[in-house]
This record gives sequence, structure tokens and C-alpha cells, in this order.
Amino acid sequence: MAKPAPETVPNPPARKVGLALGSGSARGLAHIGVLRAIEEAGIKVDLVAGTSIGAVVGAVYAAGKIGGLADRFRAFDWRQIAGLLDPVLPRSGLIDGQRIADFVRAHVAAANIEDLPIPFRAVATCIMSGEEVACASGDLIDAVRASISVPGIFTPVRSNGRILVDGGLVNPVPVSVVRAMGAGLVIAVDLNHDIVASRVSRQDSNSQGTFHTQAMARLMASLRTNPGLAQFEAWLHKEPEPLPGIFDVLLSSIYIMQARMTQASLRQDKSDILIRPPLGAVRFMEFDRAEEIIEIGYRSAAQQLARWAGAPTDD
Repeated sequence: MAKPAPETVPNPPARKVGLALGSGSARGLAHIGVLRAIEEAGIKVDLVAGTSIGAVVGAVYAAGKIGGLADRFRAFDWRQIAGLLDPVLPRSGLIDGQRIADFVRAHVAAANIEDLPIPFRAVATCIMSGEEVACASGDLIDAVRASISVPGIFTPVRSNGRILVDGGLVNPVPVSVVRAMGAGLVIAVDLNHDIVASRVSRQDSNSQGTFHTQAMARLMASLRTNPGLAQFEAWLHKEPEPLPGIFDVLLSSIYIMQARMTQASLRQDKSDILIRPPLGAVRFMEFDRAEEIIEIGYRSAAQQLARWAGAPTDD
């Protein structure tokens, strides 16, 4: 009697690799360098979630168009970035954000999130309930636009009866989101770890960069057509020690909150590989430093990936 053939045991499925791209305004250009390092390491990304600028880069990456985005940013100067600002009469925000939405639309072919080649989530916050919203379907640009809506600066986005703002309020580095998508191995990029200390250390510096100065001047010139704002600005300058500008107050507050939120969330939702580019000194809209920021992101990711793989590093 012939022996039965031994039962074959299938190979266990490979763990899906998830990428959690954190918030960080212009610092988020480091995500482009991180993605290049991941590609060079031979790692295939299966799932992507992004918050704020991480949603912008993540959406373009999931669409397979990251090279074009990198080239576009490298060519930017302050005039081009300032051209993306569309000031509105301050009501729920200072900038409408439609021009930025159009900019993102030019770099993605898919109209809906579910049509992207790589599964993607854009993380936003419902300002009415305080709940995290991981946009998994529907209009891609609306989801990204909601995720970047820094409170007080960009106007919120209405979606399915909710009012959505920046996802960094609740989940600055969305490790938990890619875990929920099915990731077995998570690569996270934290751009907030040194932002507070770096801002404090440069308070006495008068050098704000050509782009930041010119872009803010353009925005504030547009807003000064409002008589109430003009009177308020005049009152500020009567102070013997003028108070910080509205952008500095808003952004400093948000940075402090996001830094603390990031610390707490990463303790609870641990990633397998954590990349932390040292970019705390980069200001909110210093996109004119794209080449430098991208390179720092690339070097930080390459070093961390080499450590994870057990290879020697150059640092």
C-alpha cells in the first residue's frame, strides 16, 4: 500500500509594509527623501497613511508620481510658493487652500482614494466631535485638502456633514492607521520630535529667510484690506514689546501640541522603524529649501534602514 503524500504547508504570507508619513509643513519634503531611501533599500511599500503634508506626499506616492513632485519642489522659489496662497476674508481661516488643492491635483491621476494603485488613507480631524477621520474613499483631493487644514490658517473642509481640519491635532504620525489597514511592519516618519526646542533656540535670530518674509508680506498685505485687522495691527505695534505675529502664535501653539501628541502616540502605537530627520529649525513654509530638506530626509532614512537591516552606517 502506497504511503500518502506528505501534507504540504504553505509558506506564511509576507508581512505587508505600511508607511506612516507625519505632519510637518515644509519639513514634510523630507518624506520625498525617505521614500527614495526606502526604494534603494529594496523595500516594497504596500500601504500608506499620511497626515497633513504627509497626506500630500503620500497621495502622490500612492499615485506613482513622486518623481514629478520632487522635481517641481526643487524648482520652487518664494514667488511660486507665494502664488499658492489664496487669502480670504478671515472667518474660519486666512487661506482658502484651493490653489494648493489644484497643485496636488496636477500630480495625481486618480480622482478617488480607492482608485490609487497603493491603498492610502488621509488623516483629518472632525472639529465638531474631535474624532480622528481616516479618509479611505471618495474624492482624493478633498481628503488631502482636509488633512492639511491647519486651524486658523487654512479654511476647514465640509465632508459628509462633518467639518474637517488638520489630522495632526489627533494623529500626527498615523502608525495606528496603517496598522488598521493591515500592515505587519510599519515605517514611521516623525517630523515633530525637535520642533519645540529648535524654535526656542532661534527666537533671537532675525534671519527668517527670503521666502518666509516675502510670502508672509504678501499674505498680510492682502489681509490688511480688512479695516478691523489694520486697526488691530496698529494696536500691536503700539506695545513697547510687540507681541508675536498671528502666524507665530498659531504655529507655535500647534507645534507644541503636535510634539506632545506625537510623543504620546508613538509610545502607544509603536512603529517597527522610526525615522526622525533633524529638521526642527525649518520654518512653516520654507519650501525654497527643498533640496536640503529632501537630502536630510534621505540620509536619516538610509541610516535608520541600515541599522534595522544590521548593516554598518556612515554616521
